[in-house]
Amino acid sequence: MFTKILIANRGEIALRVIRACREMGIASVAVHSTADSDAMHVRMADESICIGPASSTDSYLNKAAIISACEITGAQAVHPGYGFLSENEAFAQALEDHDITFIGPSAEHIRIMGDKITAKETAKALGIPVVPGSEGGVATYEDAIIAAESIGFPVIIKATAGGGGRGMKVAKNAKDLEVAFRTARSESKAAFGNDEVYIEKYLQKPRHIEIQVFGDGKGNAVHLGERDCSLQRRHQKVFEEAPGPAITPELRAKIGKICAEAVAKINYIGAGTVEFLYEDGEFFFIEMNTRLQVEHPVTEAIFGVDLVREQIRVAAGLGMSFTQDELEINGHAIEVRINAEKLPNFSPCPGKVRTFHAPGGLGVRMDSALYGGYSIPPYYDSLIGKLIVHGRDRPEALARLHRALGELIIDGIDTTVPLFHALLAEPDVQNGDYNIHWLEKWLDAKFGKN
Repeated sequence: MFTKILIANRGEIALRVIRACREMGIASVAVHSTADSDAMHVRMADESICIGPASSTDSYLNKAAIISACEITGAQAVHPGYGFLSENEAFAQALEDHDITFIGPSAEHIRIMGDKITAKETAKALGIPVVPGSEGGVATYEDAIIAAESIGFPVIIKATAGGGGRGMKVAKNAKDLEVAFRTARSESKAAFGNDEVYIEKYLQKPRHIEIQVFGDGKGNAVHLGERDCSLQRRHQKVFEEAPGPAITPELRAKIGKICAEAVAKINYIGAGTVEFLYEDGEFFFIEMNTRLQVEHPVTEAIFGVDLVREQIRVAAGLGMSFTQDELEINGHAIEVRINAEKLPNFSPCPGKVRTFHAPGGLGVRMDSALYGGYSIPPYYDSLIGKLIVHGRDRPEALARLHRALGELIIDGIDTTVPLFHALLAEPDVQNGDYNIHWLEKWLDAKFGKN
């Protein structure tokens, strides 16, 4: 087992990993930018080291600086959290070249699943159902027309290197396609340095369902059910729950088995998430995230497992501490993402937190790096906390969420907490009757285009 792990991240996820390390008796090293010198993860870790200025390009994305920090502190492994370098093939390979363990999948698996076209081809070959779409990338508008007419409108154009909703455009007909195609390519080039796009069938009212998988790198893998992440704004998740309200035990077992067997075939190691669009009883693969997800706590809640601990175990060469037969769902869990944003436009709202009080009580978990007097820097993602609740069933989880939101105090800045108070009053949310378009339509009706 490792004796010291460096966490190449910040905020609540860095704290999450530090806590797992402490319970396992492993020393932790926090890295930070100059803007994060007073951040909670720096205070909580056993050691800390500054790796650069405020810009993430010069700090949290600086591979050489992080590797140097490992060498200076003697860290034997790196946990990347999510975001930043968590799905960076070159970083994983560079660590391996320096005899430092990357707590995550192999560089090769990150490469395969990081390119959307290659990931889709791999998934199809492994027996995972996929969305009808173009065979590979589409380079010209003429090719786009041919592919779209073959698939059937409406279609969605996606960046092959995409993520977070960037480089994605919908075309309802041939007239829309030219603008959508060119805009998607332009956005993709600007965001990812790669303008390659592909085309898929655009489903009308799908849910976003993701299957949590976990492998030991030795041909063994399990699934830990599904999460429903359909409540999204601009392809960004805001509300996640497990198990999914629309998924039956039979469907769960079927798609879970397909995903677990697929990742076992490629000797996948660590945590991974296979994401689908789900409509009318059918699952369609959209991508695989080769990392820990932001919403992993809802899975931990219903299965009673520590996914970060398992990541560390398998990275150290130990087996998983559970088998598929031992994994049983207990109750229902919901997570809401608290962002430092001003409604209704969701504009970033960094600033000084005058007062912070986390809710508590049975079945309530608050993952956050906030504290009273902390100044949220303007340089990073606006996520400042995740409120997770667990109940015996969905109604109890919803009631607990309502209660916990009422206890949460974040004074001094605007946050998205009022959004969740409003959503919990909606019958569709109460009944779990929503899809990936529901939230945007609701926001448009309530506030107009935003």
